[in-house]
Amino acid sequence: MEYKTKGVCSMAIQYDLDDEQKVHNVKFIGGCSGNTQGVAKLVEGMPAKEVIARLEGIQCGRRPTSCPDQLATALKEALS
Repeated sequence: MEYKTKGVCSMAIQYDLDDEQKVHNVKFIGGCSGNTQGVAKLVEGMPAKEVIARLEGIQCGRRPTSCPDQLATALKEALS
């Protein structure tokens, strides 16, 4: 799946959800490479609902969103 991000440095997030709604293969296109790679590794295999609960609402500086928050948004859309 691919989600086009809004309001952050990364342009898109690619990810997979398995049959149990666990998150796999997260890849941020653009953004702060080290941080986004870290987020991707930390959420690998985690249930999507848990990722949403942990990452939703995180801000980047003065921005009302962040790359982790955008991942939560993408997952919420995918689950709905």
